[in-house]
Amino acid sequence: MMNKIKVYMRGWLNYFGIADMKSIISELNGWLYRRIRMCIWKQWKLPRTRKRKLVGLGVAEHYAACIAYDRKGYWFNAANKAVNWALSKERLIHWGFYDLSLAY
Repeated sequence: MMNKIKVYMRGWLNYFGIADMKSIISELNGWLYRRIRMCIWKQWKLPRTRKRKLVGLGVAEHYAACIAYDRKGYWFNAANKAVNWALSKERLIHWGFYDLSLAY
């Protein structure tokens, strides 16, 4: 999935890169980070998997349990403070996400 996004965004950036659109790219980049966090959250289907993964990424166990067993939707939980911290921008870039702001 990350490779497909990388190829698509690189092409989009090369096509529209000549325009002055720094603010649009930063907004799009923020939306993409949240969308990728949502997809990762969705892949961790079971609450105990979510808890285990969050604890493995450094979130406190009691806080990870509260988030993992939350019944709110994927998009809502992708903006959660602990999920943002666990799946931070730097970590996603390290995992291979293509950062539009840096590339622009």
